[in-house]
Amino acid sequence: MPYLAKEVIREMGRAIHRYRQIEEGDRIGIAVSGGTDSLTLLHLLTERKKRVPITYELVALHIHLGFDQEGYHPLEDYLLRRGYQYRIDVTEIGRIAHSAENRENPCFLCSRLRRKRLFEMAHQLRCNKVALAHTRDDIIETLLLNMFYSGEVSTMVPFLLLFGGALSIIRPLAFLSKEKILRLASQMDLPVWENSCPSTHRSKRWEIRKMLKAMAANNPKIMGNILRSMENIKRDYLL
Repeated sequence: MPYLAKEVIREMGRAIHRYRQIEEGDRIGIAVSGGTDSLTLLHLLTERKKRVPITYELVALHIHLGFDQEGYHPLEDYLLRRGYQYRIDVTEIGRIAHSAENRENPCFLCSRLRRKRLFEMAHQLRCNKVALAHTRDDIIETLLLNMFYSGEVSTMVPFLLLFGGALSIIRPLAFLSKEKILRLASQMDLPVWENSCPSTHRSKRWEIRKMLKAMAANNPKIMGNILRSMENIKRDYLL
């Protein structure tokens, strides 16, 4: 196994074990957008099943947003070819979120509607956990977004119980950089397609991402330091 793959698997395993994300008998719905991160997560969790002494099931869940009515076919072909259990739900969520009545904040509405539908799909398919492919970078970006625009210190967490424990959200890629995921994905035959959302390159998250990338170019330790700072809270020096 190439060194990069070993490193990614090790870091993913660290998050899984630290937060007890996957246990015996779990049925896990993986939110697969068709992007690099989610397809890599699907592949890694599938490969992990061959190496661990517990049994769990995986179901790929894709919510098609309606920007391109035929866009999901390469993903479906891939899932069929690899023998995955899957559910594809074709919606108009993207178009609704970007309608004339909702121009001010399409990302917020789209995210809320997608999350609601994802939970419904997980319930229908008897999944007790939903795996999201958010990386270390996504967690850091969310921290800064919430500080800049919501006035609070909060972010995504690697494990979250919902609905009185009936469903859990897990993020196995929480310790991994997006750059490592991209490098690994480039070595695999994944049907990645471009995000057709019109807000992709003009959202607040995109602005934060550009800022962090510029800062990390001068100091590569910045992203790791921000992640560690979330576990190194000095309350005596906070308001």
